[in-house]
Amino acid sequence: MDKTHSHYTEYTVLLNTKPSYEFDKSRESFSEWKKKSREKLYELLGMAKYKNNGLHFKTEQTERNENFTKIRFTFESEPDAVVPCYLLIPENSKTQKPPVMICLQGHGTGMHISLGTPKYDIDEPKINNGDRDFACQCMEKGICALVIEQRCFGERGGNPRPDCHSAALTALLTGRTLIGGRVWDIMKAIDVLQNEFYNVCDTEKIYCMGNSGGGTATLYAFALEDRIKAAIPSCAFCTFADSIGELNHCVCNYIPHIAEYFDMAEIAGMAAPKPLVIVSGIEDGIFPIGGAKAEYERAKKIYAAAKAENKIAHVLGEQGHRFYADKAWKEFFNITE
Repeated sequence: MDKTHSHYTEYTVLLNTKPSYEFDKSRESFSEWKKKSREKLYELLGMAKYKNNGLHFKTEQTERNENFTKIRFTFESEPDAVVPCYLLIPENSKTQKPPVMICLQGHGTGMHISLGTPKYDIDEPKINNGDRDFACQCMEKGICALVIEQRCFGERGGNPRPDCHSAALTALLTGRTLIGGRVWDIMKAIDVLQNEFYNVCDTEKIYCMGNSGGGTATLYAFALEDRIKAAIPSCAFCTFADSIGELNHCVCNYIPHIAEYFDMAEIAGMAAPKPLVIVSGIEDGIFPIGGAKAEYERAKKIYAAAKAENKIAHVLGEQGHRFYADKAWKEFFNITE
């Protein structure tokens, strides 16, 4: 990094900032720490700025085949925020009402990637070489898949490229954050599951997974939302300094003041004792493996304080910034069953 550049100045400040909410078992109990930390994270994300709008659920299309039923629907998570979704219900489930996995794509062309349905030339490599067809993987495993179009991706802005910049910065003007908005959408989508699909899905077993920006939303939602029982964030976990502090990232990753209170280990730790599988690529160029490993060791200590050291795992893929389906699912079932 060029030491004459102002980025170096700010990066140095970040390196010298110690999270004031770092867990210390000699100072407070895990339950006390978790309560105050979640309250602070809720505040930093601007979650109180998001308001209910009655959901206004609408079914748009239903398709059935021998393998699954696919329902296209929309709902309003807040005024002027229409969220397109798909719910896929497998035919091969071992139970009458299968569990549900919320599937979140990262910075790409949209939620159709989770469905394994390319729309653009750049989609097929992401699907075939990156294990990003999350809904298809869920169908194979007899799990319902709720596919959500995240803010600023796909149908919600930036086709065929995501367009987070203006929305993320405008949100800051009113005390909101784009990550907070994505978490809010996930929470409201769970409301829809419980209101509209309780008869076909087990809404007591809701999980969440995502890669990159989808992994980031997964991790923050998992920290705050008790109705999410287990999670698989992929290629989104690292120290702030080694990832979004040092390297070039989308502006949607930045939350004012967060490094004063937390690093990523604390975000993960707030979810304890719920099962958490963190996935990293050893050659990931924007969430470096060294920072990911170091931060995982800190998160594991927080899980140990919650008497849940066997409910957190770190899966290492041999390549870069992508999902690693075989390894991740194996570990997921290992710590959830």
